[in-house]
Amino acid sequence: MIVLFMSFIVSMCALLQRTTALENPLSDEFINLINSKQNSWTAGRNFPLHTSMKYIKKLIGTLKDDNFAKLQKLEHDAELMTVLPKNFDPREKWPNCPSLNEIRDQGSCASCWALGAVEAMTDRYCIYSNGTKQFHFSAEDLISCCETCGLGCIRGVHTAAWAYWKRVGLVSGGNYNSNQGCKPYKIAPGVNSSPSRRIVDISDCVTSCDSSYSIDYYKDKRRGKIVYSIDSDEEQIKAELFKNGPVEAVMAVYTDYLNYKSGVYSHAEGYLLGHHAVKILGWGEEHGRKYWFVANSWNQEWGDQGFFKILRGVNHCGIEDSIVAGEPLIV
Repeated sequence: MIVLFMSFIVSMCALLQRTTALENPLSDEFINLINSKQNSWTAGRNFPLHTSMKYIKKLIGTLKDDNFAKLQKLEHDAELMTVLPKNFDPREKWPNCPSLNEIRDQGSCASCWALGAVEAMTDRYCIYSNGTKQFHFSAEDLISCCETCGLGCIRGVHTAAWAYWKRVGLVSGGNYNSNQGCKPYKIAPGVNSSPSRRIVDISDCVTSCDSSYSIDYYKDKRRGKIVYSIDSDEEQIKAELFKNGPVEAVMAVYTDYLNYKSGVYSHAEGYLLGHHAVKILGWGEEHGRKYWFVANSWNQEWGDQGFFKILRGVNHCGIEDSIVAGEPLIV
């Protein structure tokens, strides 16, 4: 009887510890819980302990897209599949495209839908020019002017971002305080930045470049030639990355993901926060675990210098079922 009672006490203490850990997804207790439940990846501190969940939730802002199924689907032939390597890093194949190394910072704005899009567009502009031309597509222009994309800093639709690129075009724009390009990013980075509630209002769309930029707004625009989806088949996604460059994807984000530091991520503990757009660059294997190599937009202090690896081939967190990409018009 005493043994049963003691066992009950131990179980209740363990349950209480788990409940306490789950209450604060940024706590040391939760980080330790994650690391105790699996060995495929390592959790650690990416955000200050008392970072508000209001700020965290502003980092995750992609809406469910009912129009995804209507996109043209690009399919690669079987011959290409036979030459795909076991590991692929686009930075090695296209060394003259520096944007492949870039990690942007969305700040306190739910603009991941826009960042994931312009990051891939920027990479592809260079790739399709055989590394001879660079054009840093402006997330600011997309967030402030695309009224069909959603709600700006409140949330948006990633396929609409690509459609806008093809239909209207986007100007250039560097990161916050860079003074680079026509319309640099206006939202400050970091957890101490004020939450942005900016909603797209076409009357607020600035159709002129910053005074430091000499090219006319409309002359600076670059467009997409075609926009398409890729089937959730693992080999089709690999073929697209290998042939044409990075793509935008959307994944479900759980609270354990906030604490990713290294290894191959797979959801282990915690609750769903929402859906988040990211840029998939390549793939590989680590200790027998297949992964996608992905860029986040939460600055270089998060994760593995801004990048992460996630389980590949099983549509983990839905990352393989909403792939969007396109071909740029090179001018």
